[in-house]
Amino acid sequence: MPARGWQDSRLRQRWQLLTALGNDYGYERVFARQVEGLAQRGDVLMAFSTSGNSANVVQAAQTARRLGCTVVGFTGARGGELAGHADVLLKAPSSTVARIQEVHTLCIHVLCESLDALLRTEQAS
Repeated sequence: MPARGWQDSRLRQRWQLLTALGNDYGYERVFARQVEGLAQRGDVLMAFSTSGNSANVVQAAQTARRLGCTVVGFTGARGGELAGHADVLLKAPSSTVARIQEVHTLCIHVLCESLDALLRTEQAS
């Protein structure tokens, strides 16, 4: 039996919204504004920035924590500013963007498989 589905929202998918928010609030706030409208206490924000210093990602993480969300940060080896705003930080041990993104992709696959296994175990009991 398949595990119960999870609700998710990918902030970067909505290009029309990104353009409108960028024009009205500045591109540093495009993700933070979406987090303000979508996130609830107890939600998890997965924040990706290879440098850890992308202002729009850092502000989204700050906003999520203020709202009571858990922030999982994905960065390169240095962690950057995002490191200080993440409850859990996964640092890819590289400074090469392509290698960092490959590690992040692998981490996402492992995370999804692990969550699926956990949900199946919980449903079976």
